Amino acid sequence: MLDFRQIIQDSANIKLRMLETCLSEVESAAEIMLSAIKNGNKILWCGNGGSAADAQHMAAELMGGLRSHSRKPIASIALTTDTSFITAWSNDTSYDEIFSRQIEGLGVPGDVLIAISTSGNSKNVVNALLAARSARIKSIILTGKNHGKMEGMGEVMISVPSDDTQRIQECHLLIEHILCENIEHNI
Repeated sequence: MLDFRQIIQDSANIKLRMLETCLSEVESAAEIMLSAIKNGNKILWCGNGGSAADAQHMAAELMGGLRSHSRKPIASIALTTDTSFITAWSNDTSYDEIFSRQIEGLGVPGDVLIAISTSGNSKNVVNALLAARSARIKSIILTGKNHGKMEGMGEVMISVPSDDTQRIQECHLLIEHILCENIEHNI
């Protein structure tokens, strides 16, 4: 049997370490996102696997409402949801370009890309960051302590102080909820 108490304690300890290692980056990300929304821009989200699920979850929270369903929708798109495009483009060209191609078509200067990768090495997310830079879209990167290839590719990099994928994903969810709640609270 797993030591459930230890797993919960490990998760809590990493979150406490985030207060020392990530707080200023979370604050910077919050400012960038809020500014974009106030200027009429949108938030784009991308990631693979669990990070794709986070992207969809957070885009839905902004569009629908995290704590308030009576507010106007906040423009937010998960680049992981158009299965017709994703499967066609992957089949005909390259899975590595599924996010960058959408950024080229949907993104405008002033938008914000939230790029989520626990390893920092996902090729399609790296390409999304390159496309965002070309389109003058600010990027916020959520990753683990090993930044991988994404080091220096965005305006803000929030690095969870762990190399355990599950603990990183738990922390990403907390950060993403904070970022979305901040927007909702301040619009």
